Amino acid sequence: MRDGTTPGMNPSLHMDHFTSDEQKIIQAFAREWYVTNGGKEFSLNPTSRYKYFLMKPADNYQEMFNLDREIVVVFSPYKTFQPRTLDAFDYAVKHAQQLRVERVCGVLVSGDNSVESRLTSLLKKNPESQIVVPFSYDELLCSFDDYFLRNRFKRHFFTRDLFAMEGPLRKDLYFFGRNDLIQELVSRHTSGENSALFGLRKTGKTSIVYGVKRALEREGGKCAVIDCQNTAFHRRRWNTALAYILAEARRQNGLDASSVDDTSFTEQNAAVVFEEGIKQLLKDCETESILVIFDEIENISFEVSPSKHWATDLDFLFLWQTLRALYQKLDAVFSYLIVGTNPLCIERATLNGKDNPLFNQVPYQYVPGFDVPQTREMVRTMGRIMGLKFEEILYGKLTEDYGGHPFLIRHACSTVHRLSESERPVQVAKLLYEKARTEFEANYVTYVEMILEVLRQYYPDEYLMLEYLARGDTAVFSDYAANHPSYTTHLLGYGVLQKSDGGYSFRIEAVRNYLYSLKRYEKLQLTASEAWHEVSERRNALEVKLRRVVRLLMLAKYGPEQALIQIKTSLPPKTKIDDSVTLSTLLNDTESPLHFSDLRRIVLDNWGVFLNVFGSDKNGFDTRMRTVNSQRIDAHAKGIDPPTMTYFRLCISGLEKQVGDYLV
Repeated sequence: MRDGTTPGMNPSLHMDHFTSDEQKIIQAFAREWYVTNGGKEFSLNPTSRYKYFLMKPADNYQEMFNLDREIVVVFSPYKTFQPRTLDAFDYAVKHAQQLRVERVCGVLVSGDNSVESRLTSLLKKNPESQIVVPFSYDELLCSFDDYFLRNRFKRHFFTRDLFAMEGPLRKDLYFFGRNDLIQELVSRHTSGENSALFGLRKTGKTSIVYGVKRALEREGGKCAVIDCQNTAFHRRRWNTALAYILAEARRQNGLDASSVDDTSFTEQNAAVVFEEGIKQLLKDCETESILVIFDEIENISFEVSPSKHWATDLDFLFLWQTLRALYQKLDAVFSYLIVGTNPLCIERATLNGKDNPLFNQVPYQYVPGFDVPQTREMVRTMGRIMGLKFEEILYGKLTEDYGGHPFLIRHACSTVHRLSESERPVQVAKLLYEKARTEFEANYVTYVEMILEVLRQYYPDEYLMLEYLARGDTAVFSDYAANHPSYTTHLLGYGVLQKSDGGYSFRIEAVRNYLYSLKRYEKLQLTASEAWHEVSERRNALEVKLRRVVRLLMLAKYGPEQALIQIKTSLPPKTKIDDSVTLSTLLNDTESPLHFSDLRRIVLDNWGVFLNVFGSDKNGFDTRMRTVNSQRIDAHAKGIDPPTMTYFRLCISGLEKQVGDYLV
């Protein structure tokens, strides 16, 4: 419900600290907004001073921009806009009544007449920035019509795609749904316990790492994030890797890192030197403990690291023997959080015949998917700023279709934004959502492939199980699950599958759809109707593509008239072809009078034309075409036995690949 806000000014508003021009600007805003609070003047550094006030959207702005909270308006009188000006919004939000102030957007009034272009350029480089609607003093001091303000708001609200952010989130502004997990990880550290967190690609692991760091620092704690994919780290041997960890911990906490000498970290002395370094670090930081976060841990894990000494030598063993021994000796002076895609480093009991120091020592969990309330919070908050009003039912649909995977949900919503009308706000109903979902899943399969790469690379058996389930071979999947219970552990943990009383099912429908599209013609246990449906579907699709190949190559070789003559010579004498037919109509994708067997004859009679498509095995082509043609729709009553179906699949798959490769 809207609260019936009308434009105007709070009668008790204090404006004495504003200049006369600034007071005129406030009065100009009050024609369309309700100014509630005069804020105050403040300084971010010795050379810059700013002022702010708060205003609440009137009814038409509430409806147009889906806003109901007050927003901050910052005055920056300087003639040249500087990026640090945006820090003024954080200050104003912090010192205002935060519960009723909108954090995602604000208004900047600048002394720089080029502020709009400068700000737009800056925000393109920083996608995590809030929505800022810029005005210059001069613009607002001139007379303007009733549409000037709202058009400026529209330009900066509705054109920016907040859903399309690709990288990890380093700020709280667009970070949703993980606060409980972050607090749990922070609490484990403050209790002196280690933790580990794993998840598929793009589940927000690194964003959680930054969230843990921010939460810990808000409580006065200390943290160091080690990016294990950085070659400056994983190309080091275990002993100098300890030096890197210590130097990073010092640097990230504002201390001099030059005191860390790599040469003192010999294999014999590294553990002792590292212990002394940690003690000195805590003393210099004036803290009792520090959390060391190892992000992308697989880069220093045995078997999977890109560096040989971690993958096959004993560097992993020596590093974690050192850290574990020091953790136990110093009693909660530091703890570590291990983050990555692959929990192999914790699951495996031994490596190269030696006990794994991390096995059964670090409790680990998987990044959970969003539930419906978390999806709603993220999509609604970001969508309303972009002028997208999602129907309530769609929050559950998004959660179900993408298994609560925030990256997939955001990018599906980004497609909604792109397909929506430019005139906002737009009501996002089921029809628009389904159109966007279809386009997203058709054109952005790389996202799903990236997510599944972890399973394909590290857990091939589990990946094969997903293929069985996706294409409908549920009995084979169930046999695997019953005989190898550990196989389903990763699939459930990663959130790809879910288990209920009825058995296993896909939690991320987009993954099921993707795997089905790849593997639907490999199902083992087919009913008679499924077999004939596959035969008919594949044969018809192949026939359309064959016509296209024949038309293109014959046209290129002979030209339209001679190609038509050449094709007619390959047809049986009884074939009736209208005199007015052209090459295009004769080989039309959908309405051609030619049969599948006619296409086989044309290719065989003009084999030299098609060598680059079908290769040199003319007899093999003839056999495959005859086999595919023998399984016709009019033969359904005969049924297809498994060996015949297997041979049909072999033949048509070869033809599909040859034709598909040419038409790419």
